[in-house]
Amino acid sequence: MTEAVGMLEVFGLTTAFMAADAGCKAANVHLEPFDKNKPKNPDSLPVPLLVMIKFRGDVADVTEAMEAAMAKAKEMTGYVQHHIIPRPTEDTQKMLKLCAFDKS
Repeated sequence: MTEAVGMLEVFGLTTAFMAADAGCKAANVHLEPFDKNKPKNPDSLPVPLLVMIKFRGDVADVTEAMEAAMAKAKEMTGYVQHHIIPRPTEDTQKMLKLCAFDKS
């Protein structure tokens, strides 16, 4: 059975670590590698870096982790968007492994 994935895009790496920690402590989930995105309008954002957190587990645990992570992110710099995919396709699973942190 394919694990659900919860994706949470937040402002900044510190917020990403704090939100990921909160989510992992709240539910039985594990993380895929973070990903980053440098937006075109960085001066208008609280932090000029967007980071994608990806939780994996069953749907109920991913939902609980996402709620805890969103609450933590909201306390800090905030979040952009969030989505849960209950049963990602094989092609989507491959895309979840992509990570731009090792790129300049």
